[in-house]
This record gives sequence, C-alpha cells and structure tokens, in this order.
Amino acid sequence: MIDAEAWAQQLGISRAAVDLYLASEVVDLHLDSFIWRRLFGYDLAREHGSGWLNGWFYSQSDIPRLRAAGVGGAVWVITTNPLRSLRGRRDTLLDNVVRLRTELEAAGIAIAGDATAYAAIRARGQHAALLGIQGGNALEYDLADFDRPELAALSLVTLMHFTRSRIGTPALPYPRGDQHLTRFGADYVRKLNERRVMVDLAHISHEGFQDVLALHDRTQPLTISHAACDAVFPHFRNVTDDELRAVANTGGVIGVIFNTAFLGGSLFNGRAERVIDHVQHMLKVVGSRHVALGSDFDGAIIGPRDLRTIRELPRLVELMLRRGIPELDIQNVLGKSFLRAFAALRS
Repeated sequence: MIDAEAWAQQLGISRAAVDLYLASEVVDLHLDSFIWRRLFGYDLAREHGSGWLNGWFYSQSDIPRLRAAGVGGAVWVITTNPLRSLRGRRDTLLDNVVRLRTELEAAGIAIAGDATAYAAIRARGQHAALLGIQGGNALEYDLADFDRPELAALSLVTLMHFTRSRIGTPALPYPRGDQHLTRFGADYVRKLNERRVMVDLAHISHEGFQDVLALHDRTQPLTISHAACDAVFPHFRNVTDDELRAVANTGGVIGVIFNTAFLGGSLFNGRAERVIDHVQHMLKVVGSRHVALGSDFDGAIIGPRDLRTIRELPRLVELMLRRGIPELDIQNVLGKSFLRAFAALRS
C-alpha cells in the first residue's frame, strides 16, 4: 500500500496531486532499463539508488521502484546493437526476448500481448509489461521472423534508432544522402501492419516519416513513443506540429520524453516544468487523447533534476494541476490515451 501523504511530503507536492496520480492508470511508452542488464548485469529485480552518476544515463528505474511509483504498465524495449550481422541481430534479439520475459515473470510481472490481457493483469494487481524493440534492424534478416512464436506478444517496433539500416535513415543533425524509407522498409511497415504491431516513428527522418504515413494501414494507430516538440524547442530529433497531427489522425499517441537534451533549457540542471511545456503544446495541437508519457528512463538520458527517477512521476501531475489542465486530460496523459490506442490495435 502506497502512503499518499508521506509521498506527497517527500516530493514537496500537494496530496491532491498524489491522489489523482494514484487514481490514474500510469503507463510509460518507453522504458530502457533492460539495456543495462545486458551491458553490466544491472539487476532489474533489486531496488537501486541513483548510481555512480547520480541518476544520469542509468539507474532511473527498476522493478521495486516501478511498483513503488504505482506504474501500471510500460513498454519494455530491447535496444538493438547495429554492429552485429543481420542474422546475429536476429538471433540475439530472440535470445533477449526470452531472457527479458523470464526475468520479468520471475519478478511477478506479466506480459500483455493485447488490451484484454493488459486489463486482466492489472485486475490482479500486477504490473503489465508490453514488449518493444528499439531499432527495427533487429529483424532485418527475414521478415518471416515476425511470425515466430517467441514474438507473438511483440507490441511495438521503433523503426529506426541511431544508425542507417535496410529500413531507412534516422533523424540526424546533419542529414546526407537519401533520407527516405527504402523498398525493404516499406515491406517492413506492411509486415508490422499485418501482425498488428504498433509502428513507432521516434528517431525516424522527416522524409521517412512521410513515407510511412503514405503506406501505413490508417485503420491502425501510429505512435511516436518518446519525443518532444520542435515548436517548443527546435531539435533534429523533435517532431513538428504537422507530424503530431498526422499521428493523431490515425488515432495514435505521442509519448513526451524526459531527456533534457530534447526538452530545451539547461542540460544538466533542467526542471520538470519543461516536460509540461511540451505536454501543454501537444494538448493544444492534438488534444489529450493523443498525448502520453514516454520517459526513456535508463535510455542514457539526462532527466530534469526534479524528475530523475520513476519515483518522481507525481510531480508532473502537480505541475499540470498548477497550469489548470483538467483532471480528465491529466489522466489521459498518464495512461488512458495509450491504452485507448492499444485497444484499437490489439483488443
């Protein structure tokens, strides 16, 4: 049982903010903690402090803190190592899917492959994990690999990450050459549509973004799992208002990232207010049914100093209340918007 009063006092926020947070379904569209398990054995099942770097880059989340923060669900991503061969990336991904599932289930976390399973898991009081891949090049060896039983619960694929691939090109500070989706990339998107896997346009080039829009099955919601607004802070990785509207027009959602490099303001001394600047802009452009949270915790980010770990999430509710954002809109941002889109994709 979470002590709401003690938590409010610890964070220096109102009890009303914590109560609203606890009454909401909270979902994070992009949690990257598994990468540190792979790199140096970061134990997901043990509660950690702020780590060697005081909450920068890693040690921002783990399973005990996730539970203590009342996070109902999250997209747990497996990030691709582009230096492996095509087949090596595929084989490593399949091994990591089994490894992540095993570790989560051993810690009492269940995998939700659709909205019905998500609801059942949450009704039992468990955290529901959705499986995601960051870097579609993990499965470039053969598109038939998407039909493997190990990937039946795969819910989301971030098409691009930091490197060019057979699919296309990521957003880069100094783009060169053809930035469009490749012919293979078009087939890749069609395969994701066929399998009803959510297509995530975070990291993709602006040209590739438009190419996906042109061929994507518009009955299925798109997502941008972790990004910020170019209109609030111009950055090569941020998304334009037209891109926000395009995702919303499919019934999709955009997850606001917590990385200060994309939010603007101070890189090492930023505040959570900047997250709400981007949330508020998205609310104005597309409405709360299309806005979500995509922290990128443990994704080598530098978060705001008052939002360094998953335990500080209720601060966002306090800030939204102070700005006069209605409670229903806040609940949409915290999780309802994504769950609506997920149910439309996989009921």
